[in-house]
Amino acid sequence: MFRSLASNMLTVLILSFFLLGALGIWGKSQYVADGPLENAICFEVTSGSNMRTVAKNLISDKAIASEFIFRISMESTGLSRQIKAGSFLVPKNASMAEISKRITESGVSNCGNEIIYRIGVASLKVEVRDTDPATGKMAKVSEFVFDDNTDEKLNELISQQSTRFRVTLAEGVSSWKVYKALSEIKFLKGKLENIPDEGSIAPASYEFTGSMTRQALVKKMQEKQTFILEGAWSTRQPNLPITTKDEALILASIIEKETSIEIERSKISSVFVNRLLRDMALQTDASVIYGITKGKKGLGRGLRRSELKKDTPWNTYLNKGLPPSPIGNPGEASIYAALNPDRTNYLYFVADGSGGHAFSENLRDHNINVAKWRKIEKGED
Repeated sequence: MFRSLASNMLTVLILSFFLLGALGIWGKSQYVADGPLENAICFEVTSGSNMRTVAKNLISDKAIASEFIFRISMESTGLSRQIKAGSFLVPKNASMAEISKRITESGVSNCGNEIIYRIGVASLKVEVRDTDPATGKMAKVSEFVFDDNTDEKLNELISQQSTRFRVTLAEGVSSWKVYKALSEIKFLKGKLENIPDEGSIAPASYEFTGSMTRQALVKKMQEKQTFILEGAWSTRQPNLPITTKDEALILASIIEKETSIEIERSKISSVFVNRLLRDMALQTDASVIYGITKGKKGLGRGLRRSELKKDTPWNTYLNKGLPPSPIGNPGEASIYAALNPDRTNYLYFVADGSGGHAFSENLRDHNINVAKWRKIEKGED
């Protein structure tokens, strides 16, 4: 009798062992199998969420078929203790294994809203973007001028943990405008002690968080500009009238203001380099304007004759050589152009009416080009 009972118990144990094994194999196959999600979604994990809450929300979103298998698999692999807060893109038919990886791996949100502060040469705008789950790409939702009501418009988005923040600097923007804009973005912390040196920050796009200080963000911008300048300096042409990196930034900032056409930058650079080599005044309006405004505002009109005669250190009609500082923050292409000009004999250029410039080697041809431009300005051509 006891032998029979022991035999039955052993049979039950063996069957249980095989059933558990079979269940485990089935569970693993379900964990890596395609999921039921019909369309991609942005799945949000709020701060402090536990395993149970995450699993229930995934069931509610119809992203997984079994809360039990998801939880057991996460617990057995230790991933349940690595869940990160954020908003994560979950593709169509994502497996439970893929979802687990996305919510535990980096903690960097890749889905949801993004607020971009665009600091331009003449304006400060805010752009709001949202992720299209179907493509995984960001699309612009709205754009407006930064003003006293901006924070109120953004309050709801700012409070969302998944919202990302970015500041984008236009090429040629002045350091004063960057200083003023960053000071007005209330989401940033701390104060900027000084206006950054003109030319020292790289026009680019920078992601930041609520824990970042204004000073840390500026430092990031300056480190990028230093890196760009070092790279361009190492590939500079020989025998240039540019002897220091500071001079390279000054010339680059002038080139930046003179043209927005990338293929023209090295040609514009050649004009100024040729003038420096011949000890000719640079005669650039952009530098004269900076001497008047210091980058705090646009002039909004042409230069007056009295302003062209006003002797400031940036008046390149009255003073030969480079001005004493950059007149804005140049981008990488202009820095490279300053140190790698085209090999030309050009000494002059003027607008040609198409957005570009007409170049000439002598004053006679330049005057002809100027006359053509004045006709276009008057609408005669």
